[in-house]
Amino acid sequence: MSKSSEFKVASSELQMAPPAASAVKESRRDLAALEARRGVFNSLLATRYSLLDTLRVVAIFAGKEIRDALRNRWFLLYAVCFAALSLGLASVALTGTGRFGLAGFGRTAASLVNLVLLIVPLMALTLGASAIAGERERGTLETLLSQPVRRGEVLLGKFIGLAAALMAALALGFGVTGGVLAVRGASANAAQYASIFALSVLLGWAMLSVGFLISTLSRRSSLALGISIFAWLGFVFLGDLGLMGGAATLRMTAGELLAAALVNPLQVFKIFAVSGMHRSLDLLGPAGLYASQTFGSALPALLLSVLAAWIILPLAAAGVVFRRGVRP
Repeated sequence: MSKSSEFKVASSELQMAPPAASAVKESRRDLAALEARRGVFNSLLATRYSLLDTLRVVAIFAGKEIRDALRNRWFLLYAVCFAALSLGLASVALTGTGRFGLAGFGRTAASLVNLVLLIVPLMALTLGASAIAGERERGTLETLLSQPVRRGEVLLGKFIGLAAALMAALALGFGVTGGVLAVRGASANAAQYASIFALSVLLGWAMLSVGFLISTLSRRSSLALGISIFAWLGFVFLGDLGLMGGAATLRMTAGELLAAALVNPLQVFKIFAVSGMHRSLDLLGPAGLYASQTFGSALPALLLSVLAAWIILPLAAAGVVFRRGVRP
């Protein structure tokens, strides 16, 4: 081979080298991009299965709490008493319908407001107060937490289960009473009756959340139950009586009375219920008039957000306390 031909071959090899190097670089970039996409996919898949596992664990604990609630004598006694008292109020409403021509559902809904204010908070607070403290005292909480579960999953599952059991107990009382009223032909104002049931469920969940916070802060179930009963008395007696005493002693304005009422979830329930049954809030005095004049049509949304805050915030605080771990 001549020198000129060798030079041509060498030059051609040199010209082919850069495309080969660029191809290698491109293939490496493609592989890196593929690995990145694969990593994102694997992380999403792991997140999905982690979420499914969390939901599965929460559902297991929720089912356990529902079964335990059905075996709880105090809870069953509360449910039966509430249903019996609701039926008693329904009979009074039917008597009024026969004599005065008043609607049974409307009268029963108005009467149930005061019954709900007394029984539902007590039922929910005591139920929530024994949720964590009771298992801690019996030693079963330590066994639960030794399993491959998170504390947040345990707390959320317990709350969902007890919330479902509480709603079922209220549905029993409202359902039996509503069925009796419907059979007797007192079917007017059924929407008001249904709204009182929905508000009662929200109030029960709010008090259940407070009970969970008490339970996570207590080492013994007796202490948790005592604090929950004291809290119930505080919510009840700091309602109308507290507002009346504060208005007379501190000379509170209508706006200050409304602000004090919104701090108490029982008063929020009462204002919400009365606003649903009456166009005017004159029955609630200056605070009711101030609320209707200030917020107008936005008042139901405000009251609903306050009840939602009473459900979320105490439960979130209970979650923080439970994760940091008052040791079982």
